[in-house]
Amino acid sequence: MNKINKLVKKFLKLIRDLINFFLIPFNLCIVHNNVNKDFVLYKYNSYDEYHKTQIDHNIRKLSKIWADDRTLDRVAEKALSLKADETIKGICHGTRNGFEQQYLTSNFERIHAIGTDISVSASEFPLSFVWDFHERKIAWVESFDFVYSNSLDQAWNPKKAMTSWLEQLNSAGLLIVELTVNHGPEGASIMDPFGVRPIAFPYVLSEWFGEKVKISHSVEKKSNMDLDAWLFFISKV
Repeated sequence: MNKINKLVKKFLKLIRDLINFFLIPFNLCIVHNNVNKDFVLYKYNSYDEYHKTQIDHNIRKLSKIWADDRTLDRVAEKALSLKADETIKGICHGTRNGFEQQYLTSNFERIHAIGTDISVSASEFPLSFVWDFHERKIAWVESFDFVYSNSLDQAWNPKKAMTSWLEQLNSAGLLIVELTVNHGPEGASIMDPFGVRPIAFPYVLSEWFGEKVKISHSVEKKSNMDLDAWLFFISKV
């Protein structure tokens, strides 16, 4: 089925490109129906559909890594600035094969990070826990100096997910969310249900949390692909 879907997408793209070729002289073009939206959310028929979809795609992409060294170094730099000479506790959500927490813990002596993924395959990797990142876990409430994720696009309810993540921070903790243009509305699908433009994300956060959070950000190129990684630093007020 995945191969068929890929072929269909390639065929539709070919048709779109061909039509656009003939429209160029008229300064017209066909665009994705989400191109003028700041954020979109795919609607599932049930939680079971969401759960199964995420696990299926997790298994299919189990060996693939989205995270990159340069962006994780930026995450570490920010996390280490929170405390001097003390252990920094972190949790990374949606880490698939555990690369994020393993990189941070292995390369930075003061950082100890764990990770989560919704798929049972998480149990096969060091420092990984099987968990739906939307859900509240009592043991994790106010337990971490930082929470990091590059997987908010996989949230069926992004506000609920971020509410849970913010709750996991201690009083001085920091939530770090990574977005790229590939996390935008055009990329939203049954696999990645939430799409938001990085430039619009602060406005979305303001709508969700109002004056309960403080937001800043930085932008640098990823080291493993030609994309800008926007890191949003979100703290509780």
